[in-house]
Amino acid sequence: MAKESMKARERKRQRMVEKYAEKRARLKAEGDWEGLQKLPKNSSKVRLHNRCLITGRPKGYMRQFGISRVTFREMANQGLIPGVKKASW
Repeated sequence: MAKESMKARERKRQRMVEKYAEKRARLKAEGDWEGLQKLPKNSSKVRLHNRCLITGRPKGYMRQFGISRVTFREMANQGLIPGVKKASW
C-alpha cells in the first residue's frame, strides 16, 4: 500500500491539471510562453504518474483497468472483473 500522502498528492495534481487545462491550451495556441511559465508546475499533465486506484501502487499499472497488476490478479481470481477469467489449458 502506498502512503496516503502520496495518493493525496497525486489526486491534487490531477485536480490542478483539470483546472488549468483550458488556460494552458489557450496559452500554447497563442504562443505566450511567459504566461505559460507563470502557471503552477503541477498543472502540467507531464507531472502526473499513473497509480493503482485501490492500493496506490505506482509500478505495474494496467491502463485498461486503472489498477496495478497485483490488484488485477487478485480481483480476476475472485471473479470481480467482468469478462476476465483465469486461463488454463
